[in-house]
Amino acid sequence: MDLSRIQKELKEIHRDKESGVTVEVVGDNFRELRGSVPGPVDTPYEGGLFIVDIKLGVQYPFVPPRMKFITKVWHPNVSSQSGAICLDILKDQWSPALTLKTALLSLQALLASPQPDDPQDAVVAKQYMMDHGLFRATAAEWTSTYASGTKQNEQVNQMVEMGFSEESARSALLAAGGDAQVALEKLLAAS
Repeated sequence: MDLSRIQKELKEIHRDKESGVTVEVVGDNFRELRGSVPGPVDTPYEGGLFIVDIKLGVQYPFVPPRMKFITKVWHPNVSSQSGAICLDILKDQWSPALTLKTALLSLQALLASPQPDDPQDAVVAKQYMMDHGLFRATAAEWTSTYASGTKQNEQVNQMVEMGFSEESARSALLAAGGDAQVALEKLLAAS
């Protein structure tokens, strides 16, 4: 595994605030990462922040990262049960020229443009094709319930009130997959 490439990719993602995607290392293992993808505008996912588990194999970047949504999402190409993702660049269309950032941006594009003809979740795909209005309402409800930034902002504010910086609170929450208790324990252990 090319550690210098991964560090370079992480720096690039950290510098690019405009895209909205983020990646944090889980613990001190560069093979386990947590990413976040903001929901695309003008979709039922707008306003949501979707957390993604990322695992890098020893052959990365020559093999794709393994990614799955931790945040529950109602989408034809994402398992509503496991968070598994059906996306060609995470499988046979991966190239070493691609990066974690391009993979996360591709997830964001997938949220904006579902492909129900190649589903990961057949139930969601059927709803998408048979009753699109119900699909959009369900996806928006799941976004509000599971990916709402409001809850995360409240958690960050509580940690800031305890004396932690906003950036460290957000990073700890991301690394903990949104679990405020685990994030707080990480912050306390680091101080």
